[in-house]
Amino acid sequence: MTQVVVGENENLESALRRFKRQVSKAGIFADVKRRRYFETPIEKRKRKAMARRKKRYY
Repeated sequence: MTQVVVGENENLESALRRFKRQVSKAGIFADVKRRRYFETPIEKRKRKAMARRKKRYY
């Protein structure tokens, strides 16, 4: 779970910016977008195969 502690003299905008950065680093947005709709088993296999290829490339 992503959590941001707001400092005493910190404004809300900078805390929100830090929160957004942490959420994007953790991959939460990508996970939410992926789970938004039902994924068929074929789509799941394709996605995993692409991830394997991408990982092997780097």
